Amino acid sequence: MSAGGMLAVLSDIHGNLPALEAVIADAQAVGAKRFVNLGDSLSGPLWPSETATLLMRLDWSTIAGNHERQLLTDAPERMNASDRFARAALDDAQLDWLAAQPATLGLDGIRLVHGTVRSDVEQLLETVEPTGLRAATDAEIAARLGDDPAMLTLCGHSHLPGVRTLGDGRTAANPGSVGLQAYREDLPFPHVAQTGDPRARYALVRGMQVELRAIAYDHATAAAKAEREGRDDWALALRTGSAPD
Repeated sequence: MSAGGMLAVLSDIHGNLPALEAVIADAQAVGAKRFVNLGDSLSGPLWPSETATLLMRLDWSTIAGNHERQLLTDAPERMNASDRFARAALDDAQLDWLAAQPATLGLDGIRLVHGTVRSDVEQLLETVEPTGLRAATDAEIAARLGDDPAMLTLCGHSHLPGVRTLGDGRTAANPGSVGLQAYREDLPFPHVAQTGDPRARYALVRGMQVELRAIAYDHATAAAKAEREGRDDWALALRTGSAPD
């Protein structure tokens, strides 16, 4: 990093306001001076409008995730329940804020992506196969990084925290998800991503060194909100960090 100091990296907040507030408090307490957001900020059955209001006020460098793209461009009948809930809660100014977010961003020699440079729905550090999700090989990560010269690429999307350094010295890191520690997905093949721990995740970057952090917050309140909105799958994931069977 440049003289701007320690960087806090957040991703996949998914409208989980108490988790976001806990992460911000922790990052500020340990001396983070700058914040970036890797997308999927609002989608889900929690507090999309309130989360948008806070993030707009904070005015961090922010990129769009696949859920921003989906809730802005998909027809209502094609939206999944999480995008549909968020879209209905947002006002025009909040939608304009989402629409202005770039897909990728370069920042002081660091590349910010949601999934990979080439796709917002491709995992960088994991590979999804017909048998499920596994850790990506170095060769797979290198292919997804392509010829990008950035020595550090920060990604989100999979909700799984991790750091990998390749033989050429380039590092790819995922801070994990602030707001949702488990989910099931059908594409490109059915798979589960889960940490098994309800704590909110984010990362600190000092120079090119990445520290992954897990922060306790009032996840019971978030789970109760999901239940009130008829999303028992989210409630379980928020309460336990595990996806439903």
